[in-house]
Amino acid sequence: MTIRSRRKILLSSSACFMLAAALGPRMACATLGAPESTAADDAVQLKGEIKSTEHGTYRVHEIQLPSGTLLREYAVPGGAVFAVAWSGPAIPNLSQALGGYFTLFTDATKAKHLGRTHLQVRQEGFVMESSGHMRAFTGRAYLPQALPAGTSLDEIR
Repeated sequence: MTIRSRRKILLSSSACFMLAAALGPRMACATLGAPESTAADDAVQLKGEIKSTEHGTYRVHEIQLPSGTLLREYAVPGGAVFAVAWSGPAIPNLSQALGGYFTLFTDATKAKHLGRTHLQVRQEGFVMESSGHMRAFTGRAYLPQALPAGTSLDEIR
């Protein structure tokens, strides 16, 4: 094996490793619709501290982000994340929090909406509400069909 071929192998293997490292954490995140079991991985990736509490038929995983924003993931124990909510001085990484529903959000932002401080997306099977101004943002996204029986939308904040 020549030095040139060894160098090509090393370059291609290191490129594959870097790609896997970049994509790996994104695949492990607890996002809207993902299994609850990945919530702890989400806290690690976001470099936040996690606190979990039971609320009857669901669990809330609160992740305090370094920015000061509080990201809450609502999940059925042993099931899936049915809602996410945030409040604080910065909007969290919505691509990560919304997962596969992120494209519905981005498509909605391209459409005409009312005001600069409020956004509401209502699609079949997905709802997102976001509002705020500099250093004071709030929002939530949820899957109406996945809400546990007896859960009020007022609880998702």
